[in-house]
Amino acid sequence: MIIFGTKGYLYQLAILTLVCGRCGNPAAHTLRKRVTKFTLFFVPLFPISTKFATQCTFCGAEQKVTKEQAEQLQAQAASGHGGQPAGQPYQQPYQS
Repeated sequence: MIIFGTKGYLYQLAILTLVCGRCGNPAAHTLRKRVTKFTLFFVPLFPISTKFATQCTFCGAEQKVTKEQAEQLQAQAASGHGGQPAGQPYQQPYQS
């Protein structure tokens, strides 16, 4: 008897401040990576699929992004342009 299947993993790569395409609010978005792995006897062996998405923390809307877009967003968050490190609050620019 051979036992096989799949198991999903969800990784949070970054938290970015973006304008949501659904609700239009400048809110925090989580950049996530979903990896589905093939398992044999409950041991994950190799990835079958990898998908990237951003999710608005204000309204919950999720938008799929390509691997290249995800890498750009992750680099943007690491450099400090357009994103906030995890745990940092978003600061509204001062307008007079």
